[in-house]
Amino acid sequence: MSAGPGAGPTSGVGAEVAPATALARLAVRVLAAGGVGHVVLCPGSRSAPLAYALAASQGRGGPVLHVRHDERVAAFTALGVGLAGPTIGAVVTTSGTAVANLHPAVLEAHHADRPLVVVTADRPPRLRGTWANQTSALQAGLFGGAVRARLDLDDVEAAADPEDAAAQLAAALGAARGYGGSRPGPVHLNLGFADPLVPGPDDGWPSAREADPVEPPDTAWRAVPASGPALLLDGWGDGGEGTVVVAGDGATAAARWFAEVAGLPLLAEPSSGARGGPNAIGPYRLLLELAAFGGAVRRAVVFGRPTLSRPVTRLLERSDVEVSLVSRHRDHPDPGRAVRRFDDVAFGDRPAAPPPTSPWLDRWRRAGAAAAVAIDVVLDAEAARGRITGPLLARELWTALRPADLLLTAASNPVRDLDLAGHPAERTPRVLANRGLAGIDGTVSTATGIALGSGGPTRVLVGDVAFLHDVGALLAAPDEARPDLQVLVLDDDGGGIFSLLEHGARAEQGPVAAAAFDRLFGTPHGADLAALCRGFGVRHERVDDVDRLRAVLARPEPGTGVVQVPADRSGLRALHARLREAVHAAVGDAVVTG
Repeated sequence: MSAGPGAGPTSGVGAEVAPATALARLAVRVLAAGGVGHVVLCPGSRSAPLAYALAASQGRGGPVLHVRHDERVAAFTALGVGLAGPTIGAVVTTSGTAVANLHPAVLEAHHADRPLVVVTADRPPRLRGTWANQTSALQAGLFGGAVRARLDLDDVEAAADPEDAAAQLAAALGAARGYGGSRPGPVHLNLGFADPLVPGPDDGWPSAREADPVEPPDTAWRAVPASGPALLLDGWGDGGEGTVVVAGDGATAAARWFAEVAGLPLLAEPSSGARGGPNAIGPYRLLLELAAFGGAVRRAVVFGRPTLSRPVTRLLERSDVEVSLVSRHRDHPDPGRAVRRFDDVAFGDRPAAPPPTSPWLDRWRRAGAAAAVAIDVVLDAEAARGRITGPLLARELWTALRPADLLLTAASNPVRDLDLAGHPAERTPRVLANRGLAGIDGTVSTATGIALGSGGPTRVLVGDVAFLHDVGALLAAPDEARPDLQVLVLDDDGGGIFSLLEHGARAEQGPVAAAAFDRLFGTPHGADLAALCRGFGVRHERVDDVDRLRAVLARPEPGTGVVQVPADRSGLRALHARLREAVHAAVGDAVVTG
């Protein structure tokens, strides 16, 4: 099929289709063939050809269409679809500042190696850099090096050679999924549309023959050669003494498997996909502060991207600790120092025989168990005084989750509370997080995308500031069914995490310092979350005691609802000091008596 520069392919009903309509339909076909299961569309005029094509594709094999008003919300929702899998998400916007609002999600996807397809409408190249309204000559390259692939395709150019246009679109989608062994990530499809932007009266949807799926290019993913535990442990005459396995975000169950096969302590972040089994140490970050544990580490085998804990960061920065980074991607970022790199380890079944153990591993296990008990005692004492704290909420949520559940944790305190108080088990739920840049923006939107992409019940643990930052995610089209999403908001009226950082220590220097801290970092807002939820038509419930909290967590209602859990951040720094003291005392006793 060929067409002149002013015409597009035939529509199948005996009339010529405008180039803008033809390119939009082609793009939708390629998106569906490339594994895009959901598209989040924002309203706009320049993107109208894509809107019409997506709407017409519903029920014809096209991606599921969702409409959102806010571009940042839409982008993070599409990112969430890819987090849940197995399909990936795409966001579609018009031109101008709408595209700039996608940048936070693009950066998160880039640093977290998450697939995301960004489709932006533009004017034809000849009108860019002129007085054409809502048009920027910078748009096609706006995301710079943050995208794995970039395609700037004009509708007239696509009409001249539709097969080549389809191949270019498909190749870009392959880059999003990491075909060819590259790191997955965001891709940018910038499509130039000329008038007319509205399908003609005779522009029916293409016939079945013309709408056959477009095959992606022959760039199927090929795993790099894998290295097993024996290679990683080669030359370690002490059999692993002084060695720990660190599982950061996205490490996968391979980290757990390796730790158990090698008989090593496993220090796994909640979103690692590896936080379970007999070798996983729950409150590891407090143990790393002790000379008998963190001070005795001499080697760390790292999976994923650990960014959550300062004690882990300090451990990996130490010159006396040898770091081995395990990743299938040669350009996987390192901790900023020389490391030994290994290809992804061969992942197999756990051995039938009992896994190996050692005095080193036993010490970590005993200490981890004692630390977990000590943390529970402190948290339960707080609850008995009528105080629900962030770590208590995280612990109760973790306990209520089933292995098949999906949980997204916000950056800042929620994910750290889960890391501290969530007890590893044999079978653990799937925990996800936006740890690429660890921003609080887009958290509720990402959780919505996870719920849409998975089709199953999802929960999100978020602080009040992150919730307010993304409250627009509660807005959905009236005719679109809301997903099963329980939004748990720890509401301490501000930014509690800063109390635990050096800024919180400075705030204790007197009333002037305390007032400055509250204005610059604590940032109380006094927002009425219940009223906001009513305005968005979302169910809301306030929970003030542990018994009610457990009941709400045990039986989440269908649809989308917000559970507000009030807390007091004024005692947060003192609480964590008590937790640290209790853990250090309990661990010392366990080591001596063990």
